[in-house]
Amino acid sequence: MSGKIIMFFLNLNVWLGAFISFAIPFGISRLFHWKKQKKKPTETPIQQEASQLTESLQANLQMMKETIGHSPDVIFRQLIISDSQWKASVVYVDGLIDKAILNEQVIKPLMRNQDVLKQNPDISADQLKNMITDSVITIMEVKEVHNQSDCILEVLSGNAALFIDGMAVVLILGTMGWESRAIEEPVSEAVVRGPRDGFNETIRNNTALLRRRIKDSNFTMINYKVGRRSQTNVSLIYIKGLTNQELVDEVKSRIERIDIDEIPDSGYIEQLIEDNDLSPFPQVQNTERPDRVVSALMEGRIALLTDGTPEALIVPVTFSMMMTSPEDYYDRWLPASLIRIMRYGTAFIALFLPSVYIALISYNHGLIPTKLAISIAAGREGVPFPSIVEALIMEVTLEILREAGLRLPKPIGQAVGIVGGLVIGQAAVQAAIVSPIMVIVVALTAISTFAFPQYAAGIAIRMLRFAMMMAAAVFGLYGIILCFILIMVHLVRLKSFGVNYLSPFVSINPRDWKDLIIRMPLKMMKWRPELNKPQDRKRQ
Repeated sequence: MSGKIIMFFLNLNVWLGAFISFAIPFGISRLFHWKKQKKKPTETPIQQEASQLTESLQANLQMMKETIGHSPDVIFRQLIISDSQWKASVVYVDGLIDKAILNEQVIKPLMRNQDVLKQNPDISADQLKNMITDSVITIMEVKEVHNQSDCILEVLSGNAALFIDGMAVVLILGTMGWESRAIEEPVSEAVVRGPRDGFNETIRNNTALLRRRIKDSNFTMINYKVGRRSQTNVSLIYIKGLTNQELVDEVKSRIERIDIDEIPDSGYIEQLIEDNDLSPFPQVQNTERPDRVVSALMEGRIALLTDGTPEALIVPVTFSMMMTSPEDYYDRWLPASLIRIMRYGTAFIALFLPSVYIALISYNHGLIPTKLAISIAAGREGVPFPSIVEALIMEVTLEILREAGLRLPKPIGQAVGIVGGLVIGQAAVQAAIVSPIMVIVVALTAISTFAFPQYAAGIAIRMLRFAMMMAAAVFGLYGIILCFILIMVHLVRLKSFGVNYLSPFVSINPRDWKDLIIRMPLKMMKWRPELNKPQDRKRQ
C-alpha cells in the first residue's frame, strides 16, 4: 500500500514538472505577445476620417452626412450669402449650441448683409472668407479647420461649422450653449466657515472658479481629449514656475497613456493613473471645493478637471491631506489644531475599537477591569454567538443601512438610517442576538467614520476594520498588532506620483511638521511643503 502511495506521488511530481516546464515558457511568450499588442496605437473613429476638405460644398456636406448625419439631432441649415451666388451651410448638433447666438450673430448677418457683396461683386473665395470673419459675423470665437476629423470633433463638441462653396476650409463658430446645473454648495464637503461655491458638470465653469481665485499669469492649463469614442475634455492645471516640472511631465505621461473608449467620470482617470491598484487607500484626492484645489495648486500640486464631473482630482496626495479640511485654515490655529487631533483620534477608534473588543472578550479577559468585565458578562448572558459573529452581524447591518440611506431619496434616506439603526439595534439586544456593549461599540465606530473630511479615506478605514476584526478573532491582541504592522508597512511603501504616502510623518523636515497634526499659526508657515519639491519654496 505504501509503495502505491509513493508511486502516486512520484507520478504526480512528474506531471507537475511537465506542466510547469510547459506553462512557464508559454506564459512568458503570451506576456510578451500581450505587451506587443498593447504598444500598437489604436485609432479612434474620428481619426480614421482625417482626409482634407474639398472646395465642393456638396462633397463636404455628403461627407458630414455619411459620418454623423444619421442622427436626427444633427442639423444641416443651407443658405445663400446675401442673395449672391455663394452658397453656404451651417452644421450643428441640436441641444449643444445656443440657437439665439447662431441666429443673431451668424445666420442673419450672412443672409442680410448685402451691401458688402454689392461693393465687391467679383470677390474671390479667400477674400469672402476674410470679409465674413472680419466684418460680417459678430460671434466671438472663429477658427479655421482644414480636415474632416477636426471638423466632426468640433461639431460634436458643441460648435457650429460654416461650410462655403468654393472653399476647402470650414469656419468653426463658438456657439456652445447647453443647459447646465447652477453653482451650488458642495454636498460631501460642508464647512461651517468658508466659501459656499462648488464645482458643477461644466468644465469651463470649473476653470472660471479657479481663475477667479488665482489671478496669476503663470496659471497654466493644458487640455486633453481622453477616450477614443467619448473624446472627453480633461484639463491639467498647475502654476508654472512653482510646480516641479518632473511632476508635471509624469502626470502628462500618465494621461497620454490612457487608452479607453469613454471617460464618463473623473473616477476613471483616478483609477487609470494611480500608482497601486491593490491599495485600499486613495492615491488621488477628489474634491468638490475650488478653495481646496487652489490651496493644493499653491503648494505645488496639480489639479485635473474632467468635463461632465463636478469634482477635481489633486495629485500627489498624502494621508495627512485626507485628514485635513479647508476649514482648518479659516479658523484660528488653536481650535483648528484641537479638531484635527480629534480627527486622528476618531481614525484610531474607527479602525481599532471593534477588533479590540473582540480580542478582549475572546482572548485577553485579564486586561478588562473587574467591574467592567462583570457588566459585560451580564450583558452577554444569553447571547448564542461568539464576539466575532455578533460584531460581524452589527457591522454588516450598519454598512447595509448606510448604503440604503445613500441610495434612497434624501427626505427618507436619513430617517431610514437613523430609525433603522435604532430599531434593529434595540430588537437585536432584546432578542439576545447581540449584547448591549456591542451596540455601543458599533455605534461609536460608525460615528467616528463620519468625522473624516474625505469620504474615500473613510471607506479605506471601514474596509481595513474588517481585516482587523478577523485578525483579532484568530490571534487576539497579537493579531491586531500584526495587522497594524502590515498596514504601516504598506503605507510606508506606498507612493503617490513619487511622494511617500505617509509624508511628512516619515520625513525629517521640521518645517513640514508645522501643518501636520497641530496646525501652527499662519505667520509661522512661511515655507511650502518640501515633499512636493516646489520650485518656489517660500510663500511668505
